[in-house]
Amino acid sequence: MRWLRQYRNEIFVFLTLLFCYVYFLPRWADWNQNSRLNLVLAIVDDGTLNIDNYVQNTGDYALFNGHYYSDKAPGASFLAVPVYAAARPLLQSAPVQSILERIAQSDAFGETLKENGSGLLREKIYAAVVHYLITVMVVSLPAALLGVLIYSFLGTFTRHSGRRIGVALLYGLATPAFPYSSALYGHQIVAVLLFGAFYLAFLIGRKQVAQWMVLPVGTMLGYAVITEYPAVLIAVGVFAYTLAVLPNRLLSGCGLLVLGGLPPGLLAMGYNWAIFRTILPVGYQYSELWTDVHQQGFMSLVGPNAPALWGITFGTYRGLFFIAPILLLALPGFLFWWQQRRYRLEWGVCAWAVVSFFLFNGSSVMWEGGFAVGPRYIVPMLPFMAVAVGMFVECWGKRMSSRLLILLLSLWSLFVVWTETIGGQSFPDYTPNPLFNYSLPHLLNGDVARNLGMVLGQSGVNSLVPLCVALVILTFGWYGSKIEQQVVSQTLLPTFVADNQPKERTTDV
Repeated sequence: MRWLRQYRNEIFVFLTLLFCYVYFLPRWADWNQNSRLNLVLAIVDDGTLNIDNYVQNTGDYALFNGHYYSDKAPGASFLAVPVYAAARPLLQSAPVQSILERIAQSDAFGETLKENGSGLLREKIYAAVVHYLITVMVVSLPAALLGVLIYSFLGTFTRHSGRRIGVALLYGLATPAFPYSSALYGHQIVAVLLFGAFYLAFLIGRKQVAQWMVLPVGTMLGYAVITEYPAVLIAVGVFAYTLAVLPNRLLSGCGLLVLGGLPPGLLAMGYNWAIFRTILPVGYQYSELWTDVHQQGFMSLVGPNAPALWGITFGTYRGLFFIAPILLLALPGFLFWWQQRRYRLEWGVCAWAVVSFFLFNGSSVMWEGGFAVGPRYIVPMLPFMAVAVGMFVECWGKRMSSRLLILLLSLWSLFVVWTETIGGQSFPDYTPNPLFNYSLPHLLNGDVARNLGMVLGQSGVNSLVPLCVALVILTFGWYGSKIEQQVVSQTLLPTFVADNQPKERTTDV
């Protein structure tokens, strides 16, 4: 099991994030998620692109020629289609249906429902199971892998594994990346694709992988764009960076990037043509709701404005630095990174990702993002910001004052992110200062987001106990393997040194 010892840190990061992500179920009454889920059900169950049979569970739809369609970018749903198609025979088998029937009678789940709702109908449980399954496969698993990519990329700047683990876990659990790693939104999928493409291009530039791997870089960038259209901002930066690290193959590299991006682009164009008879993404133009918002400026973009920029940064309503102040350390981190005069191109990509998405979100009349934990539109740029946090930790992490600052900011970030994520059965609504006026009151009243602990019959705060136990076991297992490796190293090193010392020549007398 040598590989377990060699990659124990990566495995620890991946499993810690994955356990936390898959433990919480996607929200059942979330219009945004349901719109994407509806398209998956329509394609697999009905063989159609319209969501006429499911539209009653969402307000995020487009009406065109008498039929209803999801108004979302189709990338997330397309990823989920093969997952559901493969699992459908098992989900509809008699044993699984019997299990769903028992879940429908669960008191723990029943406590989370609205008093005047329709109750735990079996068809609702079935849809919830499908929703959970595809979310785990297309969102949670890749999001956990993203934490490993951040850990690995930070190895470029520091050999200190503890700092790299800390930054990767803080990114995954103490920023808005956490709630959207357990939800069928496109934000985290895009974050994985964009940062993964960037990291792969970085390895190509260092000649650690073959240059033909530029092809999947283009595919990831193209798929990111058809999953969330604003991803084009960061995709352009990664595209230019990839060409910059291939100075001797500029034309062929550009060709491979474009070729890699063609399949997802053609897929999206075919989808739009089949519905709207145009290759352009016009779903929002036919949305029945929010038409007054979508028609302002360019698709709701009116240019950067002070109220929006304040709201997504320091405001208590959706402010990133209120909910996750640990990310404030990215600002001096970027400064230190620039002063190092190393990896300036990589600095440019990360800085562009952060600045461009802040300006994009600060230009939208819908900057608050509806029911949300923090400013959800900027989630795709968070891994690039996390790298700069890692630079701060590397530069000032040895100072006691810096360690205290990191600890305090980390604790507050964990507290707010987790409270707003698991306090209540929906993400914070339009209530001002949702931490104290919405999420925390729900949590204190025992209203905890639906989770796997409730499947085991636990309710309220007690439903979090299995997750805590699993994380404690995982942590002790990782720490034990670390101690074991240190013991082995200390035991073998003296023998290795002794065996490799030059021997004194002796002469027989």
